[in-house]
Amino acid sequence: MSTTQPQHRSVIDAITAPRDSRVAFSVEFMPPRDDAAEQRMWDAASTFHDLGAAFASVTYGAGGTTRERTGRIARRLSQHPLTTLVHLTLVEHSAAQLESILKDYASLGLTNLLALRGDPPGDPLGEWVPTEGGLNYAIDLIRLTKSIEECRDFTIGVASFPEGHYRAENLEADTHWTLEKLRAGAEFSITQMFFDVEHFLRLRDRLAAADPVHGVKPVIPGLMPITSLRSARRQVELSGSSLPSSLERRLRSAKTDEHVRAVGIEVTSEMAERLIDEGVEDLHFMTMNFARATQEVLHNLGMAPKWQAAA
Repeated sequence: MSTTQPQHRSVIDAITAPRDSRVAFSVEFMPPRDDAAEQRMWDAASTFHDLGAAFASVTYGAGGTTRERTGRIARRLSQHPLTTLVHLTLVEHSAAQLESILKDYASLGLTNLLALRGDPPGDPLGEWVPTEGGLNYAIDLIRLTKSIEECRDFTIGVASFPEGHYRAENLEADTHWTLEKLRAGAEFSITQMFFDVEHFLRLRDRLAAADPVHGVKPVIPGLMPITSLRSARRQVELSGSSLPSSLERRLRSAKTDEHVRAVGIEVTSEMAERLIDEGVEDLHFMTMNFARATQEVLHNLGMAPKWQAAA
């Protein structure tokens, strides 16, 4: 790992800092489930640091050893040169536990927070039941964070949903609740993954039209490079988003797994190219703790050297 000193700067500063590349990019990691996967994640983190990632986010594991590993990774990330965005969810936490975690993040200098309700344990699309003594909505976590003296200067982000949250009555209701989180103190949002750029653009338009002050805060597109049709379908199922029929046909027409992967990288590159043309401030890649697919997309955009496997 690089010995460069950690950069305790805000996500907003990180994505708007002057750079040689066409646009900022950032990456998302998941809490690894074993030591080998954890080493792979740190290798990817080093690769993305060297490529100039604006920041890295780490999702929040709910329950058991995954949560414990999440905490340990957060501590190590606090010493990593990558600017870090930590996720926090309400799942299986009381308000007192959330306050303790937030104060711990503050003590480590981890002052970029993605405030999320989180998915119901066991079934991401199941019925949400708040923990006894806990909070019910992401906006409650924003308000809790702002009420803690040590955390008042946190830069807070939230999730946004290009196709609308699956529980929202309609797109207007989804826009309303996203804006409520931005008005409560969130400074940016990162979208759920999507595979149709039009959905992202319409989300951005809805927010700006509904609130010319808070609705124009950065909306960062969440992209997942497709490396297999099965994984794409699974992610769509878990997220409640959709896979356009034209894209599915394009992937199904591929003759081999490697061809599917090549099509997926090409599609993600095309999406990223259009998003850059539409003026996004950052491209956020959901990496699944691997570097190769994201670097291949960045290479297609002229933002990274060609991928070469380690010897």
